[in-house]
Amino acid sequence: MKKRIADIAFIILGAFLFALAVNLFIIPNEFGEGGVTGVTIILYYLFQWSPSIVNIVLNGLLLIVGYRFLDRQTTIYTVIAVAFNSLFLHITESWTINSQEPMVNAIFAGVMVGVGIGLIVRVGGTTAGTVILARIANKYLDWKISYALLFFDLIVAFSSYFIIGAEKLMLTIIILYVGTKVMDFMIEGLNPKKAVTIISEKQDLIAEMVITQMDRGVTVLSGRGYYTKKPKEVLYIVISKQEVSALKKIVRSIDTAAFLTIHDVRDVFGEGFLDISK
Repeated sequence: MKKRIADIAFIILGAFLFALAVNLFIIPNEFGEGGVTGVTIILYYLFQWSPSIVNIVLNGLLLIVGYRFLDRQTTIYTVIAVAFNSLFLHITESWTINSQEPMVNAIFAGVMVGVGIGLIVRVGGTTAGTVILARIANKYLDWKISYALLFFDLIVAFSSYFIIGAEKLMLTIIILYVGTKVMDFMIEGLNPKKAVTIISEKQDLIAEMVITQMDRGVTVLSGRGYYTKKPKEVLYIVISKQEVSALKKIVRSIDTAAFLTIHDVRDVFGEGFLDISK
């Protein structure tokens, strides 16, 4: 129950930030946007239709069509996100901020959009619209949600060219790009680490040094050289970015012929890192 309440709180916060991005930065500067929000903004520019009403109507229709691609919890969370997003779009429609620099406004719009949608998607919700399409692409095509969303959003954004013009379209693309990077950061986690694989003839010495000097666990995987057909032991180690240089120093001091690869990983759970139960 506590987790459910926390999830809903993040969804409401995300919906609020997203609405602020639209009403403080996007509409006052005549930028475009992607997805259903982009369509609502285009209709606002053309007919002065309320973005809050158009948003809930269009997203409601898309949710009816796409609900079968979402599980029960995601559907509930999405309904909450859409409802609060429309509510906050209405509440904040008269809010203003004194900023006349288009590039700064575009960057802040992208950051707020990215954080807002990122918070919603991270806890398992969506803002309906193209986020539903992005989740479908993630499920069936293994696309990253953030980049699938960027793809669908760009389609809508480019269609706004004839209304907002070339310069505003370029700034809109900046908004979408910044939003995608921020959203990617929010969804994938705030806990970046490095995973290291090491192949060496002196793997026992390297493992012993890592355990004693760095106080990190080492996993030994069984492998085989394809050309030599000889069995090999592969060391797998997860460390922080700050520990990379220390590990390289250990490997270099023991075996200069070692083969070492370093990969970016996020959200590492387990002993020595984050508690997965929290």
